[in-house]
Amino acid sequence: CAVKAAQVLSEIAKNEEMKKPCIEADLVPTLIPLLESTDQEMLLHAGRAIGRICYDNRNLQEELVKVGVITSLVRILTDYAESEQLVHVDLLALCNLAELDTAKEALSKTKVAEQLVKQLRRAESHERLEIVFEVLQALAENDALKVQLVEAGVQEVLSELLLRLQGSSQAEDTCIVKAASDLIVSLLLGECYMQLQRQEQRLLLILQKNGKVGYSLPFKDGNCVRMVQVGVLHQLLDLLEKHVESGDISVQHAALSALRNLAIPVVNKVQMLEEGVAERIQALLRSEMPPVQFKLLGTLRMLTDGQADAAEILGQDPMLLNRLVQWCNANDHTGVCGEANRLLASILRHNRSQEVVKAIQEAQGVKHLVSMTTSEHAAMQNEALNALAIASAIDLETLEESFKESQLVQSLHKLLQDDNTSPEVKYNSMGLLCSLLNSGDLRQEIEEDKIKETLEQLCSHSNANVVKEAVTTLQVLRGE
Repeated sequence: CAVKAAQVLSEIAKNEEMKKPCIEADLVPTLIPLLESTDQEMLLHAGRAIGRICYDNRNLQEELVKVGVITSLVRILTDYAESEQLVHVDLLALCNLAELDTAKEALSKTKVAEQLVKQLRRAESHERLEIVFEVLQALAENDALKVQLVEAGVQEVLSELLLRLQGSSQAEDTCIVKAASDLIVSLLLGECYMQLQRQEQRLLLILQKNGKVGYSLPFKDGNCVRMVQVGVLHQLLDLLEKHVESGDISVQHAALSALRNLAIPVVNKVQMLEEGVAERIQALLRSEMPPVQFKLLGTLRMLTDGQADAAEILGQDPMLLNRLVQWCNANDHTGVCGEANRLLASILRHNRSQEVVKAIQEAQGVKHLVSMTTSEHAAMQNEALNALAIASAIDLETLEESFKESQLVQSLHKLLQDDNTSPEVKYNSMGLLCSLLNSGDLRQEIEEDKIKETLEQLCSHSNANVVKEAVTTLQVLRGE
């Protein structure tokens, strides 16, 4: 009679007034063991009864999680994935419990992500899609579950769904598109897409320490590319602009993190620039919050990486350049200061325009790049040296006076003399010196500072590239 009794209880519990008597009669603890049954009808009625009795009762829901109901629900979802009725009841139960932090913690120790992605893929009705999205959205608030969802391929299913429904004018399809877009944004706002990046950065550092300087790693960017293709970009920008007005720093920071991740693939940079991302996020230039400033600078730098058009646009924006120079002086916030210098260097490195060189000179940004050549980080030193070398090749005459005032020649000499300077920094320092020798005044400074002797010593350096560049620079210096 147990199946029939469970069915009766599930019907009784539909009535709001009957929930309290069911609770007082201790029916919930009696029903929970029935979730271990292999009888699908029993699982269906017991699940409905428990769900209805516990609906909107946080204390009871917490008790359910405490006694291990999460494991039973995931098992049912796994074992009976083809049963429409059981899956529906199971999803409703997960939907009610997923708001609890304890439930999310319990779910993170199961393979619920895989099962939910399967259900999302096989869902045909709008009703089923909506309930799966509701569960997924709740789970996406948890970092561990977020990573599991991405590993289970949720982004691929979402992308396929959005592409399929794109352009549909039906109200139901519009709701699904919005739910899918919101979920993608939630996934991007967290740590999951940063993890792969961190792994590759760690590997890059290991390679650099082993002498393989300049080695670059391919970023696995398929998911990010698909997300931009299906319009996630505008969701993020709308979200960002909305919270710029409200001043919600955490959302601004998170949205910029997501945009920065999306800007890593080259194909995305082009599309993002064409769609005006650089212009839209510049509204944050007025922000006085260091975390937002830091992320904004990082996003803009990622967008300019390898993009001459972007460098030319940003490099001729007086408001941006003036703000960058202000932030280059932000000694209280070393992260912001460093990112401002790096963006300035990136604009010069990737641009090919005389106007950009003049604009940065007028904004008094050159002295900051000269200071950057003596940074404690070799990567930043190389970025500054390359930027100044490119700028010198474009318009040395404009920069000549600033180079003399900021004592660039003397700084380069110190880098070449210092035994602790990395081989790549020495190499790039000599490359910049070759450019400076095209100026009569700077050539005179180089000769007076007796750099020739240091170059001669470097001709016997242990690094072959340094030796080669030292020989070349001496030849230029001698006019050969």
